[in-house]
Amino acid sequence: MAYDADAIVIGAGLAGLAATAELADAGRKVILLDQEPPASLGGQAHWSFGGLFLVDSPEQRRMRVRDSRELAWQDWLGTAGFDREEDAWPRRWAEAYVDFAAGEKRAWLRAQGVRLFPVVGWAERGGYDAGGHGNSVPRFHITWGTGPGLVEPFERRVREAAERGLVDLRFRHRVTGLARSAGAVDTVTGEVLAPSDAARGTASGREVTGVFELRAQAVIVASGGIGGNHDLVRANWPKRLGTPPKRMLSGVPAHVDGAMLGVAEEAGGRIVNRDRMWHYTEGIENWDPIWARHGIRILPGPSSLWLDATGRRLPVPLFPGFDTLGTLEHIMSTGYEYTWFVLTRKIIEKEFALSGSEQNPDLTGRSVRQVLGRARSGAPGPVRAFMDKGADFVVERDLSALVRGMNALTGDGLIDEAALRREITARDREIANPFTKDLQITAVRGARTYLGDKLIRVAPPHRLLDPKAGPLIAVRLNILTRKTLGGLETDLSSRVLTAGGEALPGLYAAGEAAGFGGGGMHGYRSLEGTFLGGCLFSGRTAGRAAAKAVG
Repeated sequence: MAYDADAIVIGAGLAGLAATAELADAGRKVILLDQEPPASLGGQAHWSFGGLFLVDSPEQRRMRVRDSRELAWQDWLGTAGFDREEDAWPRRWAEAYVDFAAGEKRAWLRAQGVRLFPVVGWAERGGYDAGGHGNSVPRFHITWGTGPGLVEPFERRVREAAERGLVDLRFRHRVTGLARSAGAVDTVTGEVLAPSDAARGTASGREVTGVFELRAQAVIVASGGIGGNHDLVRANWPKRLGTPPKRMLSGVPAHVDGAMLGVAEEAGGRIVNRDRMWHYTEGIENWDPIWARHGIRILPGPSSLWLDATGRRLPVPLFPGFDTLGTLEHIMSTGYEYTWFVLTRKIIEKEFALSGSEQNPDLTGRSVRQVLGRARSGAPGPVRAFMDKGADFVVERDLSALVRGMNALTGDGLIDEAALRREITARDREIANPFTKDLQITAVRGARTYLGDKLIRVAPPHRLLDPKAGPLIAVRLNILTRKTLGGLETDLSSRVLTAGGEALPGLYAAGEAAGFGGGGMHGYRSLEGTFLGGCLFSGRTAGRAAAKAVG
């Protein structure tokens, strides 16, 4: 039987683009399929902040950060917590990825035109002992141009290959089946959806106008995770995180539904670590939504007072930006699904960043002048828009009015003004001296010893009830779905494995569909900045391995 191409790649997100580019560079003919319209090329990476995990980079060294491959691997192991039999391949993938991040990753990206913002961020700080969860040093490198800037070189490589006749881009093709010939997965079947001019991220319609069947020697699944399918998120919700939330916001569009994972499993692929997932606890409703239940994540500095729904401070070390899933586990144990930040004008002006390319027009647009404006007083424009229009924000001049607004917003009446005033007053007393027993204040002061945080990220410690720092602000925080940490089990060549541990001939997986490699290279938790890099590394690996196999 004749083949339609050397390889078929399913999913035109960052992992799929990286795989396709590598195949084309090797001279292989590729059909790239995606169920969405052309406007959605690049997938979820387009919407991202563009954060990349790099180790011992020139940017770190210029910021006086001493990093090493050994320290990064220590942090990864302490964060991942590998403890299952099926963690054998994920652990190998994790070590290979840390080597990549400490080695050729930056030079490889730079050769393609990717540039980095000079100030390195410190995301997911941990707050436990040296062998526990979190980044010991700042490693969050922001792409100059954010998500679109990172997608750009891979899209360019794919489009140039299409002009040379090596890549056939087929949008509105939804894969529903994989079949084998002589034991190898080489046939892809599915439905052709009606053409759509829907904007990126918006609902594109599901009217079926035809069917298709395509054959190739290699098939790469790069279809993403399950974050847009709340029913599937709840079905896989880990018991360690308690009862799944009844209400969640979506950090990804609805078409990120996990359907392709089921198709690959039916074809003989093994899915592992289904219960490992990464959701954010600082989600706010987008006042100008693009997709259903559209949520935006606050990327917080460490100073906001974090309260549960009843007004109690979250326990140590669950401070803003320290332990995402540890915080999620605690929240789900309280019996409520939301929490609060209480902060001041001084804090929001310096410490609030919003995740997403569209929420950071200065970085996304590569405007040096606008970026320099972040150092001036006043909240950034996107943050001000949420303060004025966001459903989750309460802004008042005094604490009494703030509490009334918080209780009115939720309708629960759970916040007691006297109790909250005692909590804040006790915290404010600790500011008067350079000594403190409040570990959050210690963490804030420690953060400001890092030049990058002191310049643009962490406000000077001050009393929350100081009128000069006001007005007071309360932000209701919601659970926001995001990433799937488990997925199709793969070997170090990105070949999908069967339940028996053998490679399934012809089938590869990359990106979130593969748990970013091996079926879960992050283990239980992520170090942040590793999702986009994981897509690139696994996509590159899959493309190169498939190109070699069909050569």
